Amino acid sequence: MKNKKIIILGGGIGGIVAANKLRSNLSADVKITLIERNKIHTFAASYLWLMVDLREPEKISTPLGNLINKGVEVVYEEVKQIDTENKSIQTENGNFEYDYLIVSLGAELDKKYLESYQDGIHNFYTYTGAKNLRDELSKISSGEILIAIESMPYKCPGAPYEAAMLISNYIEKRGLKDKINISLYSPEPQPLPVAGPELGKSVADLLEHKGIKFYPLHQVSEIKPESKTITFNSGKSLIYDMLIVIPRHTAPSVLTNSGLADDSGWIPVDKNTLVANTENVYAIGDVTSVTIPGRWNPDKPMKLPKAGVFAHSQALTVSEIIAAKIKGKETTESFCGDGFCMLEAGEDLAGFAYGDFFASPHPDVKMKKLGKAWHLGKVLFEKWWLAPIGFTKSIYKYILTLGGKMFGIPVKL
Repeated sequence: MKNKKIIILGGGIGGIVAANKLRSNLSADVKITLIERNKIHTFAASYLWLMVDLREPEKISTPLGNLINKGVEVVYEEVKQIDTENKSIQTENGNFEYDYLIVSLGAELDKKYLESYQDGIHNFYTYTGAKNLRDELSKISSGEILIAIESMPYKCPGAPYEAAMLISNYIEKRGLKDKINISLYSPEPQPLPVAGPELGKSVADLLEHKGIKFYPLHQVSEIKPESKTITFNSGKSLIYDMLIVIPRHTAPSVLTNSGLADDSGWIPVDKNTLVANTENVYAIGDVTSVTIPGRWNPDKPMKLPKAGVFAHSQALTVSEIIAAKIKGKETTESFCGDGFCMLEAGEDLAGFAYGDFFASPHPDVKMKKLGKAWHLGKVLFEKWWLAPIGFTKSIYKYILTLGGKMFGIPVKL
């Protein structure tokens, strides 16, 4: 066990959970290093609330160090090279050697539209984008709000649909429901297609109930900010007053020469152990490519959605596997593919989708009826996540675990 070195790349959900779990499972002789470029951590799941003025920016951000257990070395630098042959990580200021590596670098966002808010193009996938969108939503008084998913895949499959419903609720509170139209355009055949037609219909029905127009199978072709026009590959063009884009997601560029990524740019891993194609290298979260049974065509497997709930669960799994290997113990720990989503619908209501994404012949996911309990659960999770390491965080963990038992939902934090 002595003198082993574990390096974790990325201080998002997966990286934080892995660092803390490993530190609690291993003795101080094992060195754990987390490399992350940002000193301030913002909770991405709360960007939607920030967007509609339900959160203040400072309430959903905290120094990263507050969330990490003592005994974990945190290096605030950008990863420049991953050398798996020599088991070395190069940053902007130095090199770090490892015995075990966890890659949790997440997905990057195409910057084409990220900084275009002055041209009327917005996003809620970044902290700055959500703040800017909040300001503009407070000003709009009439016209067309269009939400467009630029391409697949993207993080948090339910987020565009949650955004549309939260914005609808926000507009209604301002007394502008009859003056502003909200439309959502997606290249997908239905909302959350990986979860199947039943859940997709439930979400589509929610959108319709709120007066939100949903247009599936619409791939963005071109956006012209000067004329506030968006065109789809069908040739259909529309004029908007406000455009909210879910930007194209790409794999981190540092993976290009790492030997870990496939042709898609993402890292293929064993779906049970999350091990990559190199010994003692694991990948978790959005950066991975995990194959699951096909929902629409059994001969065409799908990919596990990119979502924080999977990054969290995968981090726990990998931490147990690495700890067991270092201790020389056998383990049957395996990522089970279970996932859930609390789908915000406005008015302090949320739906709850839960299921097994590894189920055969296709993912088995169902959605429970809208209720305030699911919204409260999401609020409590936010409070637990952002609470500094210590007594308060432990209290929130206890409440979430107890609530999970009451509703028959296994909660692993």
